[in-house]
Parts: sequence; C-alpha cells; structure tokens
Amino acid sequence: MEFQHELIIPNEGFPFKVFLFEGGNGNYVREKHWHTSVEIFAVMEGRLDFFVNKDEYPLKAGEQIIINSNEIHSIHAVEKNKTVVLQIPLKQFEDYFTAQRYIRFRGQEELVDKKMASLLRKLYHVYSERKIGYEFRTISIFYEIMYILVKDYRVTETREKDIRHSRRLDALSKITTYMREHYREELKLSDVAATFGYSDAYLSRMFQKYAKINYKTYLQDIRMAYAYRDLLNTDHTISQIALDNGFCSSRGFSGEFQKRYGLLPSEMRKQINEKGQKNAID
Repeated sequence: MEFQHELIIPNEGFPFKVFLFEGGNGNYVREKHWHTSVEIFAVMEGRLDFFVNKDEYPLKAGEQIIINSNEIHSIHAVEKNKTVVLQIPLKQFEDYFTAQRYIRFRGQEELVDKKMASLLRKLYHVYSERKIGYEFRTISIFYEIMYILVKDYRVTETREKDIRHSRRLDALSKITTYMREHYREELKLSDVAATFGYSDAYLSRMFQKYAKINYKTYLQDIRMAYAYRDLLNTDHTISQIALDNGFCSSRGFSGEFQKRYGLLPSEMRKQINEKGQKNAID
C-alpha cells in the first residue's frame, strides 16, 4: 500500500485546524495519504482535482469535499487556487459514532453547499484576522459547522466492509493518538509496544508499512510540530520549548530544527517578530 499517514496538530487553543491549502500556487501534488481526522476542502478560487480511493472529484470555486477518517486520498493542484481546509479530530464526533470509533459523512455526493462553503470561509477569516473576541466567534462558527455535519451529512447506515476497511488503519491511529498525548515523555518504542500488546519488532514494522516512516522519526515529527507551534505562539525561551516538548536539550532541538527548516529556532523567532512589527506599522 503506497500511502502515508499524515500527522495533524490542531491550532493552538482550538479543537480543530484551519488553514489555506499549501498547494495554492499550483503545479502541486499531494500524494496518497490518510489521517484519522475528518477533513473539508472548500475551494474559493481556482480549482483542485481530488482522488478518493479510485474515484476522481474535480472541484471548482464554490465547491467543497468532505474526506472521511481513514479515507485514502490525494490532491492535484494544476493551477493557482485559494482553498480553505478544515481538519477535525475524530474524537470530536465520539457522541455520534455509528460503530466503535467509526463515523462517515456524505463527502462526495454533495460538492455544492453554499451554507457550508460560506461558514468555512467565515471561519478562516475570523480566525486569521484575530480581532478582539475572535476566539468566541471562531468557536461558534466551528460548532455551527459541526451541527450541519452531524445533522445533514452523517451516514447512519454503515456497511461492514467499510468498517473493516477503516479498522485496518485504526490500530495505528490509536497508537499515534497515544503518542501525541504522551510525546513530552521519554516514550520508548518498547514501552509503547507493551502498552498496546505488541512486540517491538511488530510495532516497528507497523510504522514502516502504514506510515512509511520509522517510529523514532515519527515521534520527532510530533515533538517538532508542537515545538514549532510554541515558537510561533509563546514567548518561552528556546530551552523551555525544547524541554516542554520532549527534547533532551536545547542544543539537540536547535540542531533538528535547523535541519528541517534551514534556520535556528532563534533566527526563526527573530524573523517572526520582525514580520509582526512590520505588520503593526503598516
């Protein structure tokens, strides 16, 4: 199976992640991947081509698509586009599961829903503008979207084969969820394997087969994602950020950060602060 598991980290202080699609400049391909979160793409400008399992869904401005948990998909952005993406962790729907850790929405049958598209655009604008009281407005729009999803889009009749397919990937998703909850700890491979009743070798093979990455690298990816978020959103020292996110030392964190982003954390923070000051002046 040639697809990867995608790590999703919610926006700071919110139970979801909202952002503009990274392929907005066009000439971009996101290869086959999956995640446990429910994902909605709303195209505001341009177009995208979605591939869900073996089916193709071209999207143009004003259309959106819902990607279900554990649904394998890829995206081709041939031309420039402006697309809002909302990712909702599966646990947000746990009161509405139709089977154990299973919920499904009509994701491809209703590409045009003006109310949903309007709410997604509004959610992104309110969140990104961050005017006074935006936290309350943002969360209220999010819950309106959740209400529409469970009321109008939720599929109440499920097929056993769909549930079985989802469970093939669910085992690893439970482990990665556990890792995200405990990433600040030492979290040895042997300890995680024992927690879930696997041998070290079996868990290692599971990561290579389904996530296309080794356990250690995946754990570092989680730690780095949270550390990067702290760098953007807090004034904590580099040393504190490193220790808060499971790194053994600030030196080790800085070296790993530079390998990934081409800058030291201190240099990245300086750029962020200078950009913030410029925007404030403008």
